[in-house]
Amino acid sequence: MRRVLVLLCAAALLAAGCGRSEKKLKIGVSVPEATHSWAAGIISSARQAKHSIEAANPDVAVIVAPGGNGAAQVGAIEQLLMQDIDALVVVCQEPEPLESVCAEAKKRGIYLVIVSNPLPSKIQDVYVNGDNASFGRAAAEAMGQALDGKGDILVMEGILNPINTERVNGFREVLAARYPGIRILDSQPSNWNPDQGLKLMETYLQNYPKVDGVWAGDDDVLPNALKAYRESGRGDVKAFVGGGGSKTVVKMILDKDPLVKATVSYHPNMTAVGVNAALEGLRNGKVPPAGKKEIIIPSEVIDASNASAHYFPDSDY
Repeated sequence: MRRVLVLLCAAALLAAGCGRSEKKLKIGVSVPEATHSWAAGIISSARQAKHSIEAANPDVAVIVAPGGNGAAQVGAIEQLLMQDIDALVVVCQEPEPLESVCAEAKKRGIYLVIVSNPLPSKIQDVYVNGDNASFGRAAAEAMGQALDGKGDILVMEGILNPINTERVNGFREVLAARYPGIRILDSQPSNWNPDQGLKLMETYLQNYPKVDGVWAGDDDVLPNALKAYRESGRGDVKAFVGGGGSKTVVKMILDKDPLVKATVSYHPNMTAVGVNAALEGLRNGKVPPAGKKEIIIPSEVIDASNASAHYFPDSDY
């Protein structure tokens, strides 16, 4: 009789999954704070990835942890490490402060996916980013065409980090090779910040009495740069070119704003690409599938000819 009871209990435990629930794969996602709309799009993209991945994969949990920059993001990642995660996706705005905590994650055997700014040590398993060199090259092509290859321009850079360097270098290379008649009068950081962009444009307008074009460098900065210019009462600038493909700037292009000639695609859905790459790596034994250790998403010019295909009114960006 006792043997029968033991067998019955064993069968019941097997039916119940041996008396315990299967451990879920956990993917932690660290994103910086939403200081501007592109960053808000990054957070939205992470949450959309969480929803779609968890719906399709009952054995997977995605934990999204928005939180600050620098030390604050380090703290958010440390909290994720305490939750026994299997993979970590990090969107880096300031990569240097995150180096140590990401190295600790790797030491623990956590599959590491870095999105956007690269870590100095390149310790990640997978790297996902927009093609920042093509971002700059596309913006230079747009500016060159808008000005028919001639004129004096101003550049409003982003935060001084590797992404910004790649963009500005790509921009300068194309101007030098294809549009030597375009001269850069000045190139200063606006830090992808609308308020700082407004102040920088006001300073530029005071310092340079004649300007033909402005590369705002970022679609969050462009509207305030445009505002400063229009409030100045000047009429010399022929073209503003942005960067990022925000719905605000794309709508300006669709509405045929006489000054906003183009922007450049750089969609924040690269976060979702990174989260899916983390899941794919976990399914593959924590090894990147062939050809997927680096995923680079190219940029393209968005102008009147194709703006309707890039306009997403319900997007956070």
